[in-house]
Amino acid sequence: MLDIGWSEMAVIALVALLVIGPKDLPKAMKTAAFWVRKARSLASEFHSGVDQLVREAELEEARDAIRNASRMNVDRALESTIDPTGEVNTALQPPVEGDLTPAPSPVVRAEVESASAPPVTESHEPEVPTDAPAAEPTKSEPTGT
Repeated sequence: MLDIGWSEMAVIALVALLVIGPKDLPKAMKTAAFWVRKARSLASEFHSGVDQLVREAELEEARDAIRNASRMNVDRALESTIDPTGEVNTALQPPVEGDLTPAPSPVVRAEVESASAPPVTESHEPEVPTDAPAAEPTKSEPTGT
């Protein structure tokens, strides 16, 4: 707090004894203790008041968060999170009575185009022409003994 050691306290007591005198010293110490106690109680009250303000501010923030959460439209928030462009929603809508073939979305169009393309395969074997005659197997002649 004030960082006063025993040696400083002894010097203060000696000066107080010389200035105030031995007769009035107990009365002066009692008055000083009263004012120190009063200052501590005021500091404690101020500290508790500040703590109460902080708690109320935090409580008010929590109340605002709960109010905002209760006002939020959950369906709209989920829709904007999952499908922000609206492509999925339009793809899932039933067709209008006059329109028999709804236009596919770009995602569906890309999937159809990739499915109709021939598959690409990589082969490391040399190509053999199909119209070339097949090689005939060779017969080995038996050797005589």
